[in-house]
Amino acid sequence: MKTKGKFIRRNPAEVEPWAETCGSIRCLIEESDEAAAEVHQVEIQDAKLHYHQRTDEFYYVISGHGTMILDDEEIELHEGDVVYVPRGVKHKAIGKLTVLTVCIPRGVLDDVHELE
Repeated sequence: MKTKGKFIRRNPAEVEPWAETCGSIRCLIEESDEAAAEVHQVEIQDAKLHYHQRTDEFYYVISGHGTMILDDEEIELHEGDVVYVPRGVKHKAIGKLTVLTVCIPRGVLDDVHELE
């Protein structure tokens, strides 16, 4: 569905989740929407270390807590935290977390490079 020039409203409960690199994902704003970014709600589970060549990501922790590996560092994640992950940074989140990811530019699902 192309929505260029129109607003978009989606309720996560109305979007069917599917499994991907970080866990269970609901694509709330998709590449095909032609918005400036993509927005995903992700239930973190068994995330794999990965990076993106062309995509920057913002993680907003909606609920839960855990840790995140960012290259050679490990940071704690708590509800309300925001993490900026620049393209090229190897990363994965660990724990029981629900996060909102904002991916710029769109096309992140074709830009996932798994390392494990």
